[in-house]
Amino acid sequence: MENLEKAIQEIKEQLPGMTLLENEPMSAHSSFHIGGPARALAVPSDLTGLTRLCAILRENHVAPFPLGNGSNILFPDEGLPDLLLLSTEKLQKLFLLPDGAIYAEAGVSLSRLAAFACEQGLTGLEFASGIPGTVGGGLRMNAGAYGGELKDVTDSVVYYYLPEQMLYEIPAANCMFGYRSSIFQKSAGMVVLSAVFRLQPGSKEEISAKMRELGEKRRDKQPLDLPSAGSAFKRPEGHFAAALIDQAGLKGYAVGGAQVSEKHAGFVVNRGGATSKDVYDLMMHVRNTVYEQFQVELQPEIIILPPDYTLVDDTPAPKRNLVIGN
Repeated sequence: MENLEKAIQEIKEQLPGMTLLENEPMSAHSSFHIGGPARALAVPSDLTGLTRLCAILRENHVAPFPLGNGSNILFPDEGLPDLLLLSTEKLQKLFLLPDGAIYAEAGVSLSRLAAFACEQGLTGLEFASGIPGTVGGGLRMNAGAYGGELKDVTDSVVYYYLPEQMLYEIPAANCMFGYRSSIFQKSAGMVVLSAVFRLQPGSKEEISAKMRELGEKRRDKQPLDLPSAGSAFKRPEGHFAAALIDQAGLKGYAVGGAQVSEKHAGFVVNRGGATSKDVYDLMMHVRNTVYEQFQVELQPEIIILPPDYTLVDDTPAPKRNLVIGN
């Protein structure tokens, strides 16, 4: 706690132009609209500011939690008084590279990325058009929908490695992409900054039509009118989480203000006034009931804080390709 307070004071003194929100309610940064205050939320405006911020944090042995759009996180009701969150929301560069690939920084929304690809006549990102996350958060969890995943179109990723205070580029083949997972989840201290996406040429009309079709499916089947964090559970091997939850008779089941969606059993929604504890207790009841009835153990897809937050240590990350040292 003392280190964090010292770091906050140094950020104010050394980076006076940086947005630093103290005791910021995380309900304002969560698609669930749930969460008490974090001690601080830092929002660098560019990569230079981010590296200077991280240098201060490292000197004070403070590990930040990278924050994208907050679209798959459950923040605790009591807040996070010992935590500084690092938002990449202002990293918004998005352009076409000379070789036809797309460069996108971590704060770019996946819907904007998909729309840009469509404008360029590039196919492969249609599935991402309705995912409410960002490039950074999406890569961290290998976001996907309707048979597509980011791993299928990612060429390389640039990240900042906190223990070494360095920028690195890693090819997609080394990102350890799996179902809703990546190296960026498994190795502490890696903050995704940008990525290159390699797509295939296609018809703008067909790409746009596919995006509209998927958008209609989402509106028809998903509870987009209520706050949620997307799919509450990962797809268990050989099953579908929503089907198991529905078959267990849990569609519409509620704990406080949290409810298993009546429209799609794979979603937990905030029907009004839900607390983090409501959501957590509901998810645990669903998990236990499904296991009792079907002997299938559901794993949360939502990041639950704490204890999902892991402090940075000095354990070397897997081999990387150096971009810049600072």
